Formats: sequence, C-alpha cells, structure tokens
Amino acid sequence: MISEKMNDLLNRQVQKEFYSAYLYLGFEAYFQHQNLDGFANFFHVQVQEERDHAMKFFNYITQAGGKVKLYQVDEPEDKFNTPEEIFAYTLKHEQEVTKSIYNLVDNALAEKDHGTNSFLQWFVTEQVEEEATVDKVLKKLQLIKNDPHALLMLDAELATRVYTAPAAETV
Repeated sequence: MISEKMNDLLNRQVQKEFYSAYLYLGFEAYFQHQNLDGFANFFHVQVQEERDHAMKFFNYITQAGGKVKLYQVDEPEDKFNTPEEIFAYTLKHEQEVTKSIYNLVDNALAEKDHGTNSFLQWFVTEQVEEEATVDKVLKKLQLIKNDPHALLMLDAELATRVYTAPAAETV
C-alpha cells in the first residue's frame, strides 16, 4: 500500500499528465487552423500518449491501494506565433514533466516504496524518449528558419507519425 504522501504525489501527476494532454490538444488545434496537418498529427499522437500516461498513474494508484483524487486541470498556454515557439515550449514542458517524475522516484526511494519505484521506471525511460522526439523536431525547425518549402516537407514527415498504445501491464 502506498503512503498518503505518495498517494497525493501520484494524484498530482495524474493532473499533470491530463494537463499535458490538454496543452497538446490546443497545439493540435493551432496547427489544424494553420493547415499544417502533419504538425497537427504530431500533437494528436501526443494527446493520446499523455492520456495514456494519466491513466497508467490512475490505475496504479488503485492497484497499489491508494485513492484517486482528480484535481482541476488549468487552462493551457496558447499565445504562440510559430511552430518553433510551440516546440520550444513543448520541450520546456517535457523537461518539467521529467523533473516531476524524478521527484516521484526520489520520494519512492526515500520511502523505500519499491513497487512505486519499479512502476515509475517506465516513465523515466519514456521521458528520455519524449524529450528527444521534441528536441529533434525543434532542431529541424531551427535549421529551416522561415523556408516554407522545408516547413511543408517537415509537415509531411510529421504526418507519418502513428500512435502506439503502451503495452498492458499488471502491478
């Protein structure tokens, strides 16, 4: 059974994951409005991933004997003018999520909560991938600057991204 402190921290992470999904849904809408369907697809996949992350935490809390509490999800930032600004913000956001996951790991280790620590290792690995994926697109955007042809090529590349649900696991 998880401690009250860990229960609260995990519930806060559910909130953060749903916030990420909400933020990325806004980015998807932005790119749809810009007729950049590949960029919209990139964030559509991100929305699905973040919802899955939230539900993994939700299910773990229940399986570990905790109680789920859903916190309010804030309105996400939406004042962006370019794809590069959005991806820079996304990278910063993912780095904050990584810090939050690391904080959870630190607390699990301090409490000698080996079950929660084991559960969190999937997220530690996932965050490395999340940051690398966003950073790669950001670096491409920085390279192409304001070249509309290159932007459309990147848009076509991002249109090929597909969602892959995480493997089902039991605790």
